[in-house]
Amino acid sequence: MTITDRIVGCLKGIATGDAIGKQTELLSHEDVFRWYPDGIRGFEGTPGSIIPRYVGNRKREWRIAETTDDTERTIAVARAIIAERGSVAHARVGLEMLRCTKCVHPGVKSLWEFHQAADPARVATNHDGCGAAIRVAPVGILFCSERLDDLVNGAREASISTHGGAVAIAAAAATAAAVSAAIDGSTPTDIILLAERAAIEAGHRWCGDASSAFASTIRGVYEELKRLPGLRSTDVVTRWFPDRPMTIVPVALGLATVMHSAQEAILLAANVGGDSDSVASIVGAVLGARDPTTINDDWYSTVEAINEHDLLAVASELAKLRH
Repeated sequence: MTITDRIVGCLKGIATGDAIGKQTELLSHEDVFRWYPDGIRGFEGTPGSIIPRYVGNRKREWRIAETTDDTERTIAVARAIIAERGSVAHARVGLEMLRCTKCVHPGVKSLWEFHQAADPARVATNHDGCGAAIRVAPVGILFCSERLDDLVNGAREASISTHGGAVAIAAAAATAAAVSAAIDGSTPTDIILLAERAAIEAGHRWCGDASSAFASTIRGVYEELKRLPGLRSTDVVTRWFPDRPMTIVPVALGLATVMHSAQEAILLAANVGGDSDSVASIVGAVLGARDPTTINDDWYSTVEAINEHDLLAVASELAKLRH
């Protein structure tokens, strides 16, 4: 398994997780099974057609197999890194982010304020959502796992256009570190350990006590998941329903290290509900890097046909830059 294979798997996992997870985003666990009595088993309907519950939605009629702002802004961070020839600069990230169009409305305050300001060099001083964590994978792709300082600094640079809160930066640092360790072929235990260290290091620099609490949550979720005899969506729902920053990323990192298949983890995340597209895209990123063979290539082919992201070209350019 080459580094390039793992980078390709990471990006494929993000896009497929995002598109599969979007079908149940913001639904309660009960409502997931009201809309989908058999649960999510893949793309539930004809790719390209409107997801049934979004028909007539005034913000956007999301389509089956369409990716969200999670993938759009991941690609923006990747473009910024490629344009800067292997460095992460928040103003360049901001410039690329201003080209993004999805979820730019007052309901998503972090993105709305950024686009209203129209300043690529803007530095947000608040917002603790997971929007930074879900786009930070290219930072983990760029720097190997031995370069913790660069991972943490790069995660912040990729975050602060829209997210300046302590939890948001800690979550982004942890996610970048987990992706990096997965690409390096680290064990699940080492992936979680590096994610914890990155969150704590972000706290030492910018975030304070919130990052220590976040790091503890990462460890706690991982240890609890590891002790379960089998993993079902109800196990996640009853313990850590992913509807707030302190559960979304820890649950995603826990699933990505306890489970062994990107496809199975993406489906589990989709059937949980809550912020399902974010959880599914992060588990897809880490597990896609850990074992690219567990990506469902039929799903990816469908996603590429609907969205035309050309992620293989993006992966190739990032692989050339990996330190």
